[in-house]
Amino acid sequence: MRMTAERGLLLMASVMILLLLALAHFFSHCLLLLPAFVGLNLFQSAFTNCYLSMNILRGMGLKDANCGTYK
Repeated sequence: MRMTAERGLLLMASVMILLLLALAHFFSHCLLLLPAFVGLNLFQSAFTNCYLSMNILRGMGLKDANCGTYK
């Protein structure tokens, strides 16, 4: 398997959420606002198809998955 931009987005979001939850547990519960922001960003992106993170990942050289779609 190769890393695609879509998998990279899922990896980045899940790492951010888990890391921020751990930091909130050990330091301050105010940090729980950050994983909520990540979740809201993913929710909004599902409807608008606008992902800032995807542009960053594509800029790093990751390619989109072609998952059998027709053009």
